[in-house]
Order: sequence, then structure tokens, then C-alpha cells
Amino acid sequence: MLLKRIRTSEFTLGMTTSIIVGAIAGLGAVIFRWMIRGFQWLFFKQGGEILMPALSDYYVILLPAIGGLIVGLLIYLFAKEAKGHGVPEVMEAVVLRGGKIRPRVSIIKSLASSICIGSGGSVGREGPIVQIGSSMASAVAQWFKLPGEWTKNLVLCGTAGAISATFNAPVGGVFFALEVMARRAFTRGFIFVLIASLTANLVASPFLGTKPSFTVPLYEMKSYWEVIFYIGLGIASGLTAVAFIKLLYSCEDLFSLFRFPEYLKPVTGGLLLGTLGYFFNDIFGIGYGGSYLPGGEFVTQGALDKALMGKIAIFGCLSLVFLKIIATSITIGSGGSGGVFAPSLFIGGMLGGFYGAFFHHFFPDIIAYSGAYALVGMGAVFAGTGSAPLTSIVMLIEMTRDYTLTLPVITATTLSFLLSRALLKEDIYTTKLIRRGIDVDLRVEEEVLKKIRVEEVMTKDFPTISASMTVRQLFNIFTKTGYHGFPVTRDGKLCGIITLNDIRPITRRKGWQKLKVIDVATKNLIVAYSEQTLDKVIIHMGEKQIGRVPVVDKNDKEKLLGVLTREDILRAYTKSVMQRI
Repeated sequence: MLLKRIRTSEFTLGMTTSIIVGAIAGLGAVIFRWMIRGFQWLFFKQGGEILMPALSDYYVILLPAIGGLIVGLLIYLFAKEAKGHGVPEVMEAVVLRGGKIRPRVSIIKSLASSICIGSGGSVGREGPIVQIGSSMASAVAQWFKLPGEWTKNLVLCGTAGAISATFNAPVGGVFFALEVMARRAFTRGFIFVLIASLTANLVASPFLGTKPSFTVPLYEMKSYWEVIFYIGLGIASGLTAVAFIKLLYSCEDLFSLFRFPEYLKPVTGGLLLGTLGYFFNDIFGIGYGGSYLPGGEFVTQGALDKALMGKIAIFGCLSLVFLKIIATSITIGSGGSGGVFAPSLFIGGMLGGFYGAFFHHFFPDIIAYSGAYALVGMGAVFAGTGSAPLTSIVMLIEMTRDYTLTLPVITATTLSFLLSRALLKEDIYTTKLIRRGIDVDLRVEEEVLKKIRVEEVMTKDFPTISASMTVRQLFNIFTKTGYHGFPVTRDGKLCGIITLNDIRPITRRKGWQKLKVIDVATKNLIVAYSEQTLDKVIIHMGEKQIGRVPVVDKNDKEKLLGVLTREDILRAYTKSVMQRI
């Protein structure tokens, strides 16, 4: 009874489901954060107490490998979708399956990713929590028996809520859902996505607190000459983003060549990561916030937090740029489970820290401290890797509560985004889908055409030509009207179609002017029906290379209802796209 009442109004249904999804996503984010902390304690503190007496500090080499074995088995046995980033898998579900995601994915993804991160995997929280929130949202949509468009919108609600709760960034969550997942800046269900994001943030705040994700000093530009240096940082960030994407997928290709069971590949990756982490502890885990170090010591700040405070040496920052790219590529390439947002922030922070410290040394009077450049670099590198300049700008401001560097952030993120897409067409998320043969942007265009019926856009009063008219008379009509083709009728019934291309070859014949239209018209017609959608018709038009088709009654193919032209399709597509922006 309650379900029937909720479904009576679209607004009521949207509000109810978005609040439910937001609340679930918020609680899911809290539990996921607790799980990560718990597994960090289990692996690094408890594992250290057990293994250190026998292996000394070398025990950290085994931790990612042990975690990798558990993660590999979980994914292989229960949900292969839980492998990798998480975000591309949700995008695939939205594009190919109408937003339907198996409910078990949220459980397996939360376990696999928390174990991966907890055991030292060099990945982030955003990919897993997006997949967790989205699968929960999909389950709610299936429980309410909602149609495809509603399900897709609820998946966006789950994404926004998950990001909002995890990073304490409600507006950034909305932008992430729209810009990264939906590939557009606005959607009809925007208000519901916003409600879900706010709800998730409210639910998570009592457990995770209201402090920003990063605590930074108040930085500001020393001089407007600094804009030139921030332009340079934007270019460096774009190049770094491209290098990150290329290396990550090269690692994935490398591990795909290994001929042994899939569930053992994360073990191999874990051993490589553990060896690297033995020498450079800062590559383990997310890289910022509280965590356990090898030996079991708990620290409240990671390397990225220190870079934002300007407390890491210049060449320490530079080395961590390369080390983090390698570590994340090994973790994900070998089959680990985790996101690329946090690694992108880490890489950008270290790049900015090095860049700022280097130029501050030579131009101390006009260059701010390195922490300011670390902050801007965080947003710039993610803008390049994720094709998300708006999300980067908004989330960076929300995660730091620092508005003083808005101009440098906008400058660097925009340049990084433009440069990275000029060098690589696809970003770090869509590259994975393209490698599976899925073009998200093309699918979005197809979705537009699937929703438009022929009768909505055809020209209904298109002029016709009599079958008995002479070709000479028709030639004059072509000249006067500018049309390139007409339906041909006899006694009001469709019997063919005539185009300028049909007439041109016969003008070389003697007496062509006296020929009748029906003698040269095309009688084997390609037609469309009023109830068809444009995606079906445009395929036939493309195959036959024709610019117009007559629209007929499905039960009477001689009854002409109108004409559909390429211009009609283009006009309808443009109008629909503009309404979606």
C-alpha cells in the first residue's frame, strides 16, 4: 500500500528513493572507511607482531601479497566486476544494462577493496565506494521495480552520495556523478542527485566528522606573475596524467600475458608492491590521513598531508611522483581492487610540491610556498586523468575549504584537461571501456536517438510529384525549390521517389525532356514507419547512403504520411542534446 502511494507522484517517488539511496550510500561509506582502518590494523599492526620476530622489517613485503591472494579469490569466485577501478564497471552497467548491477557486487567490492587498501595496495577509496553506492542504488531501483531511466538516475544518486560521504564533499559528489559518470553537466533528475548527495553527507557526518579531508595553511598568490608558473604546472600535470594512464594500462597488458590463474596475479603484483614499499613506505595505501606504518605505528598524517604543509624535501616529492604511478599501476594492473582518484591526488600533490619548491628556490619573492602548488597540482592531475575539470575544481575547494587559490586551480586544471585530451582521446575511466569495445560517448548519442520517434520530427506536408509529370517539368521544380528529392504519387498513393541524382544521368539522352517521372523514379523504396525510433532509421539511411525516406503507414505502404530527411534528424538530435545539457 505504501509503495503504491509513493509511486503515484514522480516527485514523491524521486524524493523518496533518492533519500533512501543517499542514506544507504552514507552508511556504506562509513562502514567502508571502518573496514579499511580495521584491515590496516590487522595487516600492519597485528601482522607485524606475528611476522616481525621471524622476518624483521621484511614482513611488509608479504603483506600486499597476502592481501592480493584474498582479493584475487574473492573476485574470481564471487564477482569479477569487483576487479579494478570500480567506476568503469558502473559506467558499463549504466550504458549496457540500464543501470542494473548485481546486489552481491557491493559486498564483494567492499571486502576486496578494503583488504587491498588495508594490506598496502596503492589505490584509493573513490572507485570502490562508487561501485558500492551504485550497486545499492540499483538494488533499491529493482525493489521499487523502476524503469530504465529511473534506475540510471538512482545509480547517479548512489554515486553522488558515496563520493559526498567519503570525501565530505556534497557538491563535488554531484559533479562527479554528472561529469564523470553521466558525461554531461546536467540531467533531468539533477535535483534528486543533489538530494541523495546531501542526505549521504548528513548521515555520514556524525560518524566521520565535518572536518575537510585536507587541512592546509591559508595560501594565497604572492604576485599575479605566478599565473605564468601555474600555467606551467597545468602543462606538467597534463603530461603526468597521460603518463599515468599509459603506464597503468601497459601494466594491465603485461599481467594479462602471464599464463597462470587470474586469482594468483594479485599475489605477484603484491610481492612487487611489497618490495617497493619496503624501501618507500609512503606508496602504501591511500597516501593521506591516518594510517598504520610498517611496524604497527599509527600516524595521523600521510605523505600528501606533509606535502601540502611544505614538509617534504624537493626530490622526495619528485621521486614519489614516479613511485606512486608505478605502485598504483602494479596494484590495479595485477588485478587489485581500488580507485584511481586518490592516487591522482597524491601524484598531483607531489608533482606540485616539487614544482613549487623548485621555482620558489629561484624566485622566492614572486612564488608562493610549495604547499600551494601541491594543492593546485592535486586538482590538475585528476582533471587530466579523469576528464573532470569541474569536478576537480569543486572537490578541491570542498576538500580543503580553501578558496584563495581558485584562479590558479581553474587555470591549471583547465590546461591539464585540454592537454591530456589532446594527447589521449580517452581518459583513465573510458580507456578501460574502449578496450572492451564500449564507446560511452557514442552510446550516449545512441540513447538520444532511441528516445525520438519518426512521427515527432518528420516533415508532414512535404510536396509530392505526380507520376505522369515530365522530367523537364520536374527539373524546373528542382531549380525553383532547391529540394533534392520528392516522393512520387499516382492517384494519391506512393509509388516511388525521385532525386536529382536520378535525373542527371539521363540528361545525356535524346528526348529526355519528354520522359515521365515514373520512368526514372526509384520504385524499390526504403521506407520508415511513424512509430519507429530514429536510431533504427538512421542505420538504413547510412547503409544506402540516402538523404531522405518516405514515412508510410505500417498497414498500408502506399499511404504517405510524410518525409524524414537528414536535416530533420540533425535538428531533433541537436534540440534533444541541448535540453540534456
